[in-house]
Amino acid sequence: MEELKIPQHVAIILDGNGRWAKAKGMPRNYGHKQGGKAVEVVAEAAYKMGIKYLTVYAFSTENWNRPKEEVDALMKLLRNYMENCLKNAEKNRMRVRVIGDKTGLDADIQQKIAELEEASKDYDGLNFQIAINYGGRDEIRRAVTNLAKKVKSGELQPEDISEDMISGTLDTAGIPEPDLLIRTCNEQRISNFLLWQLAYTEFYFTPVAWPDFNKEELEKAVEAYNRRDRRYGLIKEE
Repeated sequence: MEELKIPQHVAIILDGNGRWAKAKGMPRNYGHKQGGKAVEVVAEAAYKMGIKYLTVYAFSTENWNRPKEEVDALMKLLRNYMENCLKNAEKNRMRVRVIGDKTGLDADIQQKIAELEEASKDYDGLNFQIAINYGGRDEIRRAVTNLAKKVKSGELQPEDISEDMISGTLDTAGIPEPDLLIRTCNEQRISNFLLWQLAYTEFYFTPVAWPDFNKEELEKAVEAYNRRDRRYGLIKEE
């Protein structure tokens, strides 16, 4: 592969686990399990390529509307994944952060997340963000609420609220905005993901279902990114 300009931050909407499993005559939960394995493969490939930040959409605020059996299975899978992620973070010096409304998760999952974030906070490998119980509108609502409280207390004047201040109040504070968004399984929408952060992001859609997404597919996405004429507010990126 030619030398590519590697995006600093890649975000991925992991789509197609259920359809992939159904096509194989397997239950949806089997697809979610295989999708979890794909996350590990792609995270390692991303780091080796030189990507510094990887954010994956694992469980949205809307996913609670799925059948209870599927939600319960996803939560069980999430518990197991958190334990594996702790080992992988240590092995690969990967810093893990969870974005989303953690207060909506069971107490034991919140505890696992806190342990994982604390244990990996000083690691200098891939910055890996997992969106769990996450919705872009909910994130903005929570940020606005926090800023409104500061205005109410007199700590902040309304006219002093800037875009940087809003960015710094979001779940992704301190994390650069994505350069590239990938969505798998032929869907072409952003599904309430990183609504503020995707303002100048390049989008890449692929028919490949998430469990089949791998190092080669990530390379294809980065190659497509390199063919884009990146512009910020009509100013070409140097």
